[in-house]
Amino acid sequence: MANDRAFPPGFFDRTDESPDAVFYLPERLVTHIDQGAITAVGELYAELGLAGEVLDICSSWISHFRSRPRRLVAMGMNEVELSANDMATSWVVQDLNVDPVLPFDDASFDAVTCCVSVDYLTRPLDVFAEVARVLRPGGPLVVTFSNRCFPTKAIRGWLLTDDEGHCAIVDTYFDLTDGFEPAEVRLCTPAGRGDPLYAVLARRAR
Repeated sequence: MANDRAFPPGFFDRTDESPDAVFYLPERLVTHIDQGAITAVGELYAELGLAGEVLDICSSWISHFRSRPRRLVAMGMNEVELSANDMATSWVVQDLNVDPVLPFDDASFDAVTCCVSVDYLTRPLDVFAEVARVLRPGGPLVVTFSNRCFPTKAIRGWLLTDDEGHCAIVDTYFDLTDGFEPAEVRLCTPAGRGDPLYAVLARRAR
C-alpha cells in the first residue's frame, strides 16, 4: 500500500525472512504471556461485549475469551493449534503476510481481535484494511500485545522501540487505514507487575 511510505525503509524487514509456514509448522501449545496478562485480555473482551460474531486473526490454541462468543472464527498458521481452540466454532489456516485478503464477505463480523501477534505482520495496512471491510459498522478491531515476541520473526520497527513506541505503531496503522474511528490506547495491567498488556482498539466507522 502507498501508505507504507509513512515508515522508514526496512521497517517491516525481519531477521528471519524464511517462509512463516515453516517457522509455525511445529505446534506450540503454550502461552506467550503470563496469567495476569491473559486475564486482562479476557476482561477487556468482556468489557467490550465481544459476544456475537468474532474473527480472531493470528490465532492459536487459545483465544483468551472468558466465555465463548456466539461465533468465533480462529485464523492462524497451525491447524493443530487452531483445532485445539475450544472457544472457536471454526478455523481457517492462512498466512496473512503472504495473503492478507480475508476470505469473508463485507460486514461479516461484529468484532475482530488480534492478540500478541501484530508485531509479526509485514503487511499490516493491508490486513487492517481487510479487517475494516469485514467489520460491521461500529464493530471494534481490538489489538493486544505485551513485551514478548519471537525476535527473529518480529518486524524490525517493532524491535527498535519500546512499549510506548509499540502503541504508537499500532495507533498509526489505524490512522492510515480508511474506515476506522480514532483509536484508543490502554494499559490493561497494573504498572510494574508481571507482563504488561497493552490494547489499541478502534471501531469501524458507522
